[in-house]
Amino acid sequence: MNPVFNFTPRTQIFMGLFLMALMMATRFHHFGDALHLPDASWAIFFVAGFYLSPLWLLALLAEAVAVDAVAIGWLGVSDYCVTQAYAILQLAHGALWLGGRGLRRYVMPDWRGAVALVGFGVAAWFVAFAVSNGSFYWLGGRLPEPNWTEFMQTWADYSLKFLGTMSVYLSAAAVVQWLAHRWVSGASTTHAA
Repeated sequence: MNPVFNFTPRTQIFMGLFLMALMMATRFHHFGDALHLPDASWAIFFVAGFYLSPLWLLALLAEAVAVDAVAIGWLGVSDYCVTQAYAILQLAHGALWLGGRGLRRYVMPDWRGAVALVGFGVAAWFVAFAVSNGSFYWLGGRLPEPNWTEFMQTWADYSLKFLGTMSVYLSAAAVVQWLAHRWVSGASTTHAA
């Protein structure tokens, strides 16, 4: 593990609270609209897996459920996606977190790090989307006669939207990480001279 990613408890608290605030600000709208940013939750779980201790996973899972409850119970957001399969969504979030955790071993500040980010990001997205979309479609009880043709159509309709949204947020996180690495490396060189 690269020591650049071993953060002090204070830094972890700052990063964790920032990610929680970002989730609270964006979780209400999957793909966003003219007034709202798209839901950053999937990228947040991935980034948290990369940077934060496992205790933050529990905090983020609890927050996701709490935000959904507030959105549906008090803010009038549709409860269509909340079915008996909702609990399985937490496994999708866990898959995203594990994807970020796995990436920690392969990150380097060069093109290999970018390739690893894309590989782990796409793999985590694929598992998370298969779990969340599959559980909603097959176990959610919203469709009278689920079938493979219709399931593949929902996959085609939504999968790339989720991947695109996650990719935008992960790209922003990668740029911030790269800038922070450059800044820390520059500061180390200046102090060493």
